[in-house]
Amino acid sequence: MKVVTIETPPLGDRSYLVHDGAAALVVDPQRDIDRVQDAATRAQVRITHVAETHIHNDYVTGGPELARRCGADYLVNGADDVAFARRPVTGGDEFAVGSLRVRVVATPGHTHHHLSYLVTDPSGAEAVFSGGSLLYGSVGRTDLLGPQDTDELTRAQYGSVRDLAAAASDDAVLYPTHGFGSFCSSGPATIVDRSTIGEQKRDNHALTDPDEEHFVETLIAGLHAYPAYYAHMGPLNLKGVEAPELTVPEPLTGDGLRARIRSGHWVVDLRNRVAFAAEHLKGTVSFEYADGASFTTFLGWTLPWGDPITLVGTLADVESAIRDLSRIGIDGPQVAVGERPEQLSEGHPTGSYPRVGWAELRAELRGVDELRGVDELRGADQLSGLDELSGGAPAPVVLDVRRDDEYATGHVDGAVHIPLHSLLDRMHEVPPGRLWVHCASGYRAGIGASILARAGRDVVHVDAEWADAADAGIPVLTG
Repeated sequence: MKVVTIETPPLGDRSYLVHDGAAALVVDPQRDIDRVQDAATRAQVRITHVAETHIHNDYVTGGPELARRCGADYLVNGADDVAFARRPVTGGDEFAVGSLRVRVVATPGHTHHHLSYLVTDPSGAEAVFSGGSLLYGSVGRTDLLGPQDTDELTRAQYGSVRDLAAAASDDAVLYPTHGFGSFCSSGPATIVDRSTIGEQKRDNHALTDPDEEHFVETLIAGLHAYPAYYAHMGPLNLKGVEAPELTVPEPLTGDGLRARIRSGHWVVDLRNRVAFAAEHLKGTVSFEYADGASFTTFLGWTLPWGDPITLVGTLADVESAIRDLSRIGIDGPQVAVGERPEQLSEGHPTGSYPRVGWAELRAELRGVDELRGVDELRGADQLSGLDELSGGAPAPVVLDVRRDDEYATGHVDGAVHIPLHSLLDRMHEVPPGRLWVHCASGYRAGIGASILARAGRDVVHVDAEWADAADAGIPVLTG
């Protein structure tokens, strides 16, 4: 048995191609199935089965289309009310994939009808594909179907991971779908490359905690906010979605780009947040693409679902962003391609705002007179515009756009707290005056600052690591 891992780092998930050198099973494919097909071609195997562990909440599956293209059996729990053809399976079912034997194990918890797959090769070697059930160090979260089901699902999760661990040998290699940065994870999930059932029996709190009540209480207490677009993934996956169109459309002209901005559409600048702060087309917002690590999650979580989107950036970033967004069901964005957006729409007004670190905010909090001392710390060239920004101004408004759980563990004394994903709905709560916007790393603060600037607010982007705030002299309240 050989297992090929197909990673999707922007969403923190993994899909798998399991084969015996001739026939292959695919578990939990992402929507952009060309990656799976390429892996099968390289392995010189034929995909005969495609299996879903559950109806996914964090991405759109490519399962129906992959099975159709390959002429493969599409395995989905028979209890799930889907709108497409599938081979219904349930716990206890067994089937062959070439020389491999596959046993279906019912593992409710992440969802009501969650399944795992135990694969055994002729030598007796085992692999467990656990989806959102047993993860490395923890389990899949149990609150995605609503608070009315959370307690029941958490108790089911406690029992089902024990059943799964008992069904496999200690040497069985564990291959979860979630747990690599996905918001579908819960508790102390760890990001490692490989683990076994035996290692999880030793280290995973879901298997080591002897008290079900304690497990339920602590797991639920540790569940925090998850992306709003999750609400749309389940319905799309029950319906079945075709493969995405990944070709870059004809780029907009300058007039077309201006029209999109002036009409109030979401025009997304993919450049790094440093470049955006220095100069950008007024009316656009900053969602730095970089390696795409945070782009999909925060765009899908922040912007209103279904609103038209235009991507502006290099051809490489636009291509990657189209693929990434398709995985959460955002299709057909318009694009403008170029390294400098201001050159793509000459004549459209540009804007900018200061981008600073904790030292500048510390000086601002202590008083305008201390700004002069920051020159020695950061260099006068990095303080361009701050004299004008601070002269005669009232006390600064510090806006914290981190999640509730992050804010609760520590925050700037006196900060206003509005999570980024709530900002558009709560713009009326943002105080007047200059806004010093921060998060945990600078990424979300860049998005928040750009949204506020688009709304005509006076912003300063605090582009700094939260872990360094207290050491920089920022008054931080903890606990």
